[in-house]
Amino acid sequence: MVSEHSDASGGDTAALALKILVAGGFGVGKTTLVGAVSEIRPLRTEELLSEAGQSVDDTDGVDHKTTTTVAMDFGRITIRSGLSLYLFGTPGQDRFWFLWDELSQGALGAVVLADTRRLEDCFPAVDYFEHRRIPFVVAVNCFAGARQHGAPDVSRALDLDRGTPVVLCDARDRDSGKEVLIRLVEYAGRMHTARLLDSVG
Repeated sequence: MVSEHSDASGGDTAALALKILVAGGFGVGKTTLVGAVSEIRPLRTEELLSEAGQSVDDTDGVDHKTTTTVAMDFGRITIRSGLSLYLFGTPGQDRFWFLWDELSQGALGAVVLADTRRLEDCFPAVDYFEHRRIPFVVAVNCFAGARQHGAPDVSRALDLDRGTPVVLCDARDRDSGKEVLIRLVEYAGRMHTARLLDSVG
């Protein structure tokens, strides 16, 4: 999506705004990442975990979690002059997956957050983006006390397509989150360019 705005000289310049999804399993840090990097007050749709959801929400490993996203998180970050990212954090539970198709419309790419203590929780997100050919990076959120694994190990464990980036991050840290987003924009740009050249060729 492209929007117009006036610069200091009174002329119009094209400002590029790209849509990015932030996905992953329940309790992996999606809301935290969006909140950490957003330069505006993020929109959150969190609700308290209820007794009714105990039978469907797996809280093993995230016992401290008391809320959950029920629609989406939204934030915005300016990467550089003329380039902004609109961030849409997806809900992690299976029962909210009907929202993913709507949220993914027009997305440049996605960040799949992973927790190595519950790595299997990000398989559905990886499958979703691979099947729809949406470029994504896997960002391993390094939780305190979790065993550290290198990017190659995570890539093998998730059986990622060759070239899919895996980066280590701290979802609470703005600079760390920004680096993840820059890596995604670079990767998605290369993927979209390659597909365009393939279609022309």
